[in-house]
Amino acid sequence: MKFNIIIEKDNDGRYVAECPDLPGCFSEGESLEDALENVIEAISGCQKSRLKDAARRLKIA
Repeated sequence: MKFNIIIEKDNDGRYVAECPDLPGCFSEGESLEDALENVIEAISGCQKSRLKDAARRLKIA
């Protein structure tokens, strides 16, 4: 699966990464490479969390 990622440098010189395909999925890093690595990890975490939430809702229904 492919996701769009936006990475910008903030006023403090850190890189802030966002995955607009997954609202609320953000990360950051001291370098561009760190920010990319961290946002990939955040995407994985967001997906796992959403799958757990969906599974929990299915058990209730």
